Amino acid sequence: MYTRQWVVDLILDLAGYRPEVDLATKLAVEPAAGAGAFLVPMIRRLLESANAHGRRAADLSSSIAAFELDAAAARQAMALAEEELRRHGLADREARELAGGWVRTGDYLLRPAGGRRADFVVGNPPYIRYDDVPPEALEEYRRRYPSMTGRGDIYVGFIEAGLRQLASGGALGFICADRWMRAAYGAELRRMIAPPFTVEAVVEMHDAPAFEEEVAAYPAVVVIRRDAPAPGRVLVASASAGAGPLPGGGSLADAVTGLARDGRGSVPGFSATFADRWFRGAGPWPSLEPARLRLLQRLEAGFGPLEDDRTGTKIGIGVATGADQVFITTDPDAAEPDRMVPLAMTADTRDGVLRWSGHYLLDPWQDGGLVDLAAYPRLRARLQSRRAELARRSVAQRMPGDWYRTIDRVKHDLTGTPKLYFPDMKLASHPVLDRGETYPHHNLYYLTSRVWDLEVLGGLLLSRVAQLFVEAYCVRMRGGTLRFQAQYLRRIRVPDPDAIPQEVRERLRRAFRARDTAAATEAAIEAYGIGDDARALVC
Repeated sequence: MYTRQWVVDLILDLAGYRPEVDLATKLAVEPAAGAGAFLVPMIRRLLESANAHGRRAADLSSSIAAFELDAAAARQAMALAEEELRRHGLADREARELAGGWVRTGDYLLRPAGGRRADFVVGNPPYIRYDDVPPEALEEYRRRYPSMTGRGDIYVGFIEAGLRQLASGGALGFICADRWMRAAYGAELRRMIAPPFTVEAVVEMHDAPAFEEEVAAYPAVVVIRRDAPAPGRVLVASASAGAGPLPGGGSLADAVTGLARDGRGSVPGFSATFADRWFRGAGPWPSLEPARLRLLQRLEAGFGPLEDDRTGTKIGIGVATGADQVFITTDPDAAEPDRMVPLAMTADTRDGVLRWSGHYLLDPWQDGGLVDLAAYPRLRARLQSRRAELARRSVAQRMPGDWYRTIDRVKHDLTGTPKLYFPDMKLASHPVLDRGETYPHHNLYYLTSRVWDLEVLGGLLLSRVAQLFVEAYCVRMRGGTLRFQAQYLRRIRVPDPDAIPQEVRERLRRAFRARDTAAATEAAIEAYGIGDDARALVC
């Protein structure tokens, strides 16, 4: 996916690779040169800098290192580099020697460790799922780069490798898919981005024409510096379909930075702000339009988490059986009555009111562990008839004596406990009240509370204010579907239940019962104390 020129210039400017710097004394690394989308502009800037600082061509031999795994692409990049050098007046031999020294055919991730530190690592790393990498290569990558966990994408390794190569004060500027910022497979990389590394800029480009071809890559630009002299605010910007180079020329990076700083004027296709702090640790980074990010950070600073020991509020997930076709039935006589647990399915919550569909969970658990099947002949007959199938499951192979267990234990007191259900995947927040009648299936997340009136809390969680937190942190599915998983529900902040005025509580309750998201949002705006300046961000 080759990067458009205006995006390259944006990244180079944000990283500080500018002609006014004596670039001959710096090392700039392009880890995946491809067809030279970054390499050629880097050469132009290097030559302009050399002219301004009185450098000769011989002074530039160690100023660029461009890696390319594909030999044909490397030859093309080398030819483009030579052509650019000749265009600036260098003789054929001089151009050939410089280009040949700069472009290296090889795997950046397997370069020898302990080489020269880089002042700049910039580019568009390759997008290759781990499943598509030869196993022996992936094993070596993972040995070198501990951030490459789970089922992720190889660009994670490129980010870690680039960060490790940075010299003090050096900057990494990449455009790549932003899934690592929120997905589980990016957790170790996010954990790594702590002092001495500082995030300086994040520019979301999901809808922007960033590449030469239209692709569904969910890209973002990120700039990270090592040992920043005075770590400050973080530039957070969003580029729309109308983004591109400035109509009158000039530095797009400077214009977007000015927009964020002054809050006035406009840059076509961009919105921008500064965040006073960035996010630490392995937790997901938010993805919001800049003004909504400001509101999110204000709410996070002012309110406590939804899951809270003080209010006895807990979030969990329903039962995973490992063999739904065995353990779930609509036959009310499939086993003894005390082994039949009414099971709530995702479809039972579809219209916002729990409508039990008659599914049961065959419960093999008692308080001390698994039941004695000899005491339950109907349950035993059902499970024994499918024993071979149950025994093939990994959980049964690990514990052969427990071949008839479900993956998760059944928490028997949960059935009779009032709770809110959240279907895993929805376009909008969809809490549904269970008054203590069913047990949740694995595709339902649930919330219980010792203090909250669940209808009042349901109104808050139905609102666009609560949804803002999930939108910020979850990885969206195609079509804009949100994931209401426990890790994202735990990101929601809520007011103290005792601090919500009674009139607002009643409005939240009525909105929840009526499934009126707009009314719930208006009441939540008051409960959170959101002013008129931010009301439009959630309505």
